[in-house]
Amino acid sequence: MKKVTQGLIMLLLLLCLSVPSQAKAIKVGAAINLTGPASTWGQFHAKGQQDYFKYVNEVKGGVDGREIEMKLVDTAYKSAEAIAAVRKFAVSDRVDMIATWSAGAGLSAKPIIQRYKIATINYSTAWEIVQDPIGYMYLPFGSYQLDCYAVLEYIKAVHRGGGKPKVGLLTYNNAYGRSIHTPSKEYAEKHGIDIVSIEEFPAKTVDLTTELLRLKKKGAEYVFMQMLPAAIITALKGADRIGYEPAFFGTWTSTDPGFFDMGKGLIRDRLKMQFPGGLPSDNSEGMKVMEELWKRYKTVDSFDASYWEGVVVGMIMERAFIRAKEKYGKITRENINKAMESFDNEDFGGLVPAISYSKTNHEGSFTARIVQVHEDGQYTPKTNFFVPGEGNIKIIGE
Repeated sequence: MKKVTQGLIMLLLLLCLSVPSQAKAIKVGAAINLTGPASTWGQFHAKGQQDYFKYVNEVKGGVDGREIEMKLVDTAYKSAEAIAAVRKFAVSDRVDMIATWSAGAGLSAKPIIQRYKIATINYSTAWEIVQDPIGYMYLPFGSYQLDCYAVLEYIKAVHRGGGKPKVGLLTYNNAYGRSIHTPSKEYAEKHGIDIVSIEEFPAKTVDLTTELLRLKKKGAEYVFMQMLPAAIITALKGADRIGYEPAFFGTWTSTDPGFFDMGKGLIRDRLKMQFPGGLPSDNSEGMKVMEELWKRYKTVDSFDASYWEGVVVGMIMERAFIRAKEKYGKITRENINKAMESFDNEDFGGLVPAISYSKTNHEGSFTARIVQVHEDGQYTPKTNFFVPGEGNIKIIGE
């Protein structure tokens, strides 16, 4: 009997050794607005990030043989929900890396992220998120300071007629909207631009006629907006209602897949935006990856800025995992953060400008491009890629 038992034990041991062990997944927590105000952006952020991770798992075999597992939580655009999700990611889910979404959520969750020392990329590029202490909080590319400097530098370059360019700001009255106020005022004062009015409104506002009337009366020739796509459509409708014809500018968050359906007859090639990324017309290697995702997963069938950012965040995370393994031998929270801070002009095939991080700078890049938004969903570059303030802006097709 004893010999039989020993034989069974040996057989079981041999069977266990012959079955390949399943490598533990790399866990990513994503606290994203899927159902609250402005949720169309969040939905396509999530889809872009999920699709890219699926691509890494299915096509590349994961990272170091480990699949990437994404735990997605809907925050409904509420900071309290984001805080709860981040705490769960940190404590019970034991994730290796986190994505947070809005400016307010990122700022609110920052103390928890820093307490548990988990590298986190925030989808909103509010510059306040990477103010001291910056530890563990990252932006995927240049902050809204970049948008402000780039848009105003472009306006200064194309302005015709006497006097200073007269610019009005039209924004939400929350952290996201207000993130362009201070940088715009500071840049304008130094570069001979007149900010004639700042108009704020709640995110649920459905008529912006009053705000636009104030901008018109103040003589704003250019309206720089920090709002999401549905509100931009509301602004364009209001401008038509009062016969107001300024040039409209937005940050890179200005469009999503629904924008072009809502904007038929309204966009009319009167909107430009700062967009720090690759476009289909670039025919870059990074864009070819995007096109492969469209074909493989059919989440979108053409270029979209919100889906694009989801893919970019996924790419940056994957690169952090790869570098953690290469440089430090193991993919852990600590090593991922050290790997991120070692990024030195990491190349993403032109899908996003080369990214560098350090212990004192978590902004990613500071390279801009102004593009024209067309009603048919196409985007045309109006400048080269340029760094605001360095005198290398080149105007295209004006």
